[in-house]
Formats: sequence, structure tokens, C-alpha cells
Amino acid sequence: MGFGKVGSEVARRAKGLGMTVIAHDPYASVDRAHAIGVELVPFDEALARSDFLSLHMPLTPSTNKMFNAQTFAKCKKGVRIINVARGGVIDEGDLVLALDSGIVAQAALDVFTEEPPKPDNNLVSHEKVIVTPHLGASTVEAQEGVAIEIAEAVVGALQGELAATAVNAPMVPQEVLNELTPYVVLAEKLGRLAIQLVAGSGVKNVKVSYTSARADDDLDTRLLRAMITKGLIEPISSAYINLVNADFIAKQRGMKITEERQLLDGSPEVPLETIEVSIAHVESKFATALSDSGEITLEGKVKDGVPHLSKVGSFDVDISLEGNVVLCRQVDQPGMIGSVGNILGEENINISFMSVGRIAPRRKAVMAIGVDDEPTETALKRIASIPAVEEMVYLKL
Repeated sequence: MGFGKVGSEVARRAKGLGMTVIAHDPYASVDRAHAIGVELVPFDEALARSDFLSLHMPLTPSTNKMFNAQTFAKCKKGVRIINVARGGVIDEGDLVLALDSGIVAQAALDVFTEEPPKPDNNLVSHEKVIVTPHLGASTVEAQEGVAIEIAEAVVGALQGELAATAVNAPMVPQEVLNELTPYVVLAEKLGRLAIQLVAGSGVKNVKVSYTSARADDDLDTRLLRAMITKGLIEPISSAYINLVNADFIAKQRGMKITEERQLLDGSPEVPLETIEVSIAHVESKFATALSDSGEITLEGKVKDGVPHLSKVGSFDVDISLEGNVVLCRQVDQPGMIGSVGNILGEENINISFMSVGRIAPRRKAVMAIGVDDEPTETALKRIASIPAVEEMVYLKL
């Protein structure tokens, strides 16, 4: 009961113990519950189905004494209740009666309506009740730890790092966040590259595809979707996009972002094999980026902890996404690398890498050139004027 940060963590652990977990929370996201493998149900259904009730809601006028005689009458006989939320959500007198009648078999409490409870409190002395002090973060050591955690989180946020504790952001455990960090960077850069390939405006349909050896309930992609959204919107919007408002602003702009997953055979130690971003029903500044179905399509993967672009349209490439990129579609013939390299060298533009992906020798190819400096209009025009270069685009990361 209550599927916020604490409730979600309890659900993960209960799932690990082989329990079937349902939840009631009128404000919880169905997608978030599904990602953990939890079913969201109405309040009365949760009461009727549960063998254990774990309470994690705030104390508000609507939750005050929510668990009372009428509530307990709707429960399974022998239900067990754990309350680590707020004491006021339970009518303590009604809970004593439910314990005495056997409707509630046991209760475990660390919160009470009055804290500390009086010595003659019937719940504290009840033989079917386990109680612990409501310490929370009340120790000197806990207060110091919280202060340090807050300071580190603020510094990290100001430095542009991801925060596992951001209010209203996709809630991802720290260990999962650490594992997904390079893929989060990849996701944002794929979105940023894809939107720069769109000619004009009016992006409405974006599909994100993941390939992974992990099952759906063992791969939380909410953070990745938010970062792809950020990459798609920030370059074309004056608004500052963050993890909290990304989905809302996408909806405001009429942008529909869907996700699909493909389960691969392989080691689940690697969370993701590839991420693919496709934008439908738009024209492209670089026609080579169009897939066979006519969508702008980019695919990426993480290699040795570094995000790489692995496919542009139907061309396989190997591009480290650590700087800005010049993409050229060309006839595959000798001297092309030298010709482009000479032009950039003469314009005093440093090349960080160069990669060529091709269909077959001496046919069509895509050349990707990573540059440390922004090429001048003159340099780009000179590259585009090479006879074997059929089209070219400069992309900023």
C-alpha cells in the first residue's frame, strides 16, 4: 500500500523471495510497476487478495485511519500487517479488535499515532504484535550520513551527473544507475544525433528498440527513454529538459515515443547489446540515414565503457561518440580518406578518428570523421565538392 520509492524497494525484495506482489497507489505509474513485475490494483482488491499488507503511504486527510474496522472486514482472515509509514494511517483501537478476533493474525509496527507510545498502549503489549522504536534517521550517525549524501547529490547534479534520489524522476537503484550510466550517455547522444538529421520540424513518432539478453522485468529502461527524449527535444527547444519533465514536454509537443525489446541469447551480465532510435514520417538531411522502411534510423552500443554509433540507416559503422562528427556518403574508391583528411588539415581542423562502413568494395560507403574543432563552412563545402561524395552532414554532440 503506497508504491513510492520505499514501496518499490520493498516490492523488489519481496519478488526476490518468490512472492507475488500487488500494489495500490493512485499516483503510481503503471509502466514503473510493470518494470518491476508488480500489478497495480484497486484498494479493495488489494485488501481481498493480500496475505501480507506492507504500508508505505504518507499521512494525509485521505489516509488518516484508512485501516479501520471496515477495512479489516474486507481482508483475508489471518492477514499480517506491517506498518513502517505513519502511525495515523491505522485506527489503533480497531487494529486491536481485529487482532483479538483473528482477522489480523499479526502486526509489525515501528510507528504509532502517539510517539513514543504510552506504557499502557494495548498494541505495544499485545502478544500478536512486534514493535520497534521509530528511529528513522534520528541518530547522530544517520544525520551525518544524510547530510553527506545530500551534499554529494547536489554537487553531482551541478556537475551534470545522474541522481538516483531526484524527486519525481524515474526511480532507479544506485547499483542499476551505475551499471546503466554509459548507456544513458549513449541514449542521449542517439537522440541528439537523430533530431539533427531531420529536415524541418514536426517529429511525432519515435520508436526506441533495445536488444538485450535480460528479461523485461530485469531491465528498467525508463531512465534511457527519458534521456533519449532529452536528446531529441533540447536541440530544438528553448526549454531546459531534465529527467523529471522530459516525458511531459514530449507530450506537450505531440511527440509519441514507443519502446520495444528484442530478447537475445547471450550473457545477462551486459544489460544492453544495442539501442536503436527511429523517427518516422519525416524527411532527412542525410538520405543515407533512412532505413528500408523510410525511417531515420540510428543504432548504438557501448564498447569498453564508451558510447559508439554502430549503424546509420542500413550501413554498419563504428563511430566513437566523444566529439562532433562529419558523415559522408561516397563512392568507395581509393584516395577518399586522404582527400578528406587533406582538406581538414589545410583548414587546421584536428581529426580524432575516421571510420568507413560500406556495402561492398568499390560500391557505396559511409565515411565518419570525428573532429575536435568545428569545421568552417568553407571546409564543409570543399568536402561536399569532392566528386565521389554524394551527400554530407555535420552533426554536433
